[in-house]
Amino acid sequence: MKRWVTRSAEETQALGREIGRELAPDGVLLLSGDLGAGKTVLTRGIGEALGLGGGEVQSPTFTLIREHRGSGGRLVHVDLYRLAPEETAALGLEELLAGPGVKVVEWAERLPYAVPGARVLRLSRIEGGEGREIVEETEEDHPRDSR
Repeated sequence: MKRWVTRSAEETQALGREIGRELAPDGVLLLSGDLGAGKTVLTRGIGEALGLGGGEVQSPTFTLIREHRGSGGRLVHVDLYRLAPEETAALGLEELLAGPGVKVVEWAERLPYAVPGARVLRLSRIEGGEGREIVEETEEDHPRDSR
């Protein structure tokens, strides 16, 4: 199990660039963590690894899915914050997650099914500071929201 500690948004974004290079060209990353844990900041770094400008990747909380194309490939950014697992099932994300490009899913615990081959990261804020702890989990460890 890998574990990282980042002390700033810039460090979290730099870690995202590193992970983005590992995910390219067609990997899937499932992200879990509380509000403000750094999921979108990490995704911004992944986008940079794919040739996107840092400001291009924004949280798709209201649009649910955003697709970006950079010089290094396609990024599909999904945010399931506003959805219950049964609503997520109705989106038909299985095909999207199996398709081309790097796929990043925020609030992935709301997916009602496993995603074979996906990397799973849990982000959390470190008490009393700006830091973040990022822990890689196995798909079996990844909790499912049963709302």
